[in-house]
Amino acid sequence: MANVTLNQYLREIESAWQSRSGTEVSELLSFNHPHVMSSKLITEGFEKAVERIVEAPFDEIVVLHLRCLSCINQQKYLEAYTEQSALVQAFTKIFQTQKEDNWALFIMYVISLDLRMFAIKSDKELAQRGADKPGQTLEKAAECLMGLFRVCAADNRSSDEDTKRWGMLYLVNQLLKIYFRINKLHLCKALIRAIDASQFKDQFSLSQQVTYRYYVGRKAIFESDFKSAEKFLTFAFERCHKNCRTNKRLILIYLIPVKMLLGHLPTPQLLRKYDLLQFSEVVQAVKEGNLRRLNDALVQHDAFFIRCGVYLILEKLKVTTYRNLFKKVTLLTKMYQIPIEAYHEALKFMGIEDIDLDETQCIIANLIFENKIKGYISNSHNKLVISKKDAFPSLAAIV
Repeated sequence: MANVTLNQYLREIESAWQSRSGTEVSELLSFNHPHVMSSKLITEGFEKAVERIVEAPFDEIVVLHLRCLSCINQQKYLEAYTEQSALVQAFTKIFQTQKEDNWALFIMYVISLDLRMFAIKSDKELAQRGADKPGQTLEKAAECLMGLFRVCAADNRSSDEDTKRWGMLYLVNQLLKIYFRINKLHLCKALIRAIDASQFKDQFSLSQQVTYRYYVGRKAIFESDFKSAEKFLTFAFERCHKNCRTNKRLILIYLIPVKMLLGHLPTPQLLRKYDLLQFSEVVQAVKEGNLRRLNDALVQHDAFFIRCGVYLILEKLKVTTYRNLFKKVTLLTKMYQIPIEAYHEALKFMGIEDIDLDETQCIIANLIFENKIKGYISNSHNKLVISKKDAFPSLAAIV
């Protein structure tokens, strides 16, 4: 179709629309389809040709698609976004009139994806021009997609087979991608609630469920709900297709720190397999209770960790590292009543010079409070008195 003429294209897309073939129409409106490479589609006065061959109201969508294609060919992404946005709004009106029918869902998937991609490019174009509000086009795109979401969510009268509610998760995933990109995670809450309440929540396509749980898992991290984050991200990782190595690696970037906080360290084989050796030193430092090594590892790869948004989570591993260091000190003393001074000296040995006995005692008290140490502090003797049984319970068991 790279050399398709305007008349050929119009007859083909009109035929597909009249035969209610959602997949064919969606391909012919997609910017990943070969027809976009044809230089014969954008001719002077193409609107009249569309009006002649394509019946209303679908003719408006085809005109907007070809205008958008013209803008893309000229790399005018702001104008392309405007045309695509108008296309999505025109489609939403038609989609709403298609009662008890969902054959057009495939069209919705394609045009909403292209809308988000053009919004990203538009925002980059605006940034180059010195725009002072990053993500403004994506924010508008989200409002546009919410119109489609409302149509899908409101379709309660159709049968389970024909309901438009099957399109809800796809749109939610597009919106989650936008909200994460523009850092408006509070807007995710209502979307997540809608999917959790859906009778189809476990019946959507597996690929969509994987994407959804990946983002819900990341949101749980921001809320410090690490147990939920582990559940969602583990689902995403285990069910992500084995050939999608890039996606599996992306999931692991967030799953590894979460699992480490919950007491599960990744194997060297896993880190090598997914090219995540940036975590290797962090893992070894935590395992050894080596604070100096942990700080060095965080500094060495801080650009990577900050870019991925996991630096602050890895900082939380210092508590686990304290626990592992103090466990080693306790084992070396072979006593059940250990002077706070022993832990203080261990911290200084690890390069933490600006700490006194009171601060050391405070760290120990916090570990006791979090059940990472079983025992109590004897203030009169300035000692930690530990339980004779399982004084340092496994972190996994605690959580």
